[in-house]
Amino acid sequence: MDIIFRTKRLRRICNSLKEAQRHLGTDCGKLLLRRLDDLAAAEVLQDMRHMRPARCHELTGDRKGQLSVDLKHPYRLIFEPNNDPRPSKPDGGLDWAMVSAVRILEITDTHG
Repeated sequence: MDIIFRTKRLRRICNSLKEAQRHLGTDCGKLLLRRLDDLAAAEVLQDMRHMRPARCHELTGDRKGQLSVDLKHPYRLIFEPNNDPRPSKPDGGLDWAMVSAVRILEITDTHG
């Protein structure tokens, strides 16, 4: 899967274990890089759907159109499909089997 980043700062954090750990702590920094490796290894987003520890899922409300994978509680890696046009099913939902690129938006606590 192709991965791009919303900002240069976010790309720097996500591409360096040292930076990730400095911003998120030792465990969360390691887990962030593991989740990014999982995304990069996936051919399409569907491959991530059943990875239990990652718990990849679509968000709702004001984050509709975005997805999340778990990091160390309470942090989540937030991203969105980066295919143009956005792959959708006939019912309008996201077609996970057609998403081959994502844009990393942020690392945050979505419940706080």
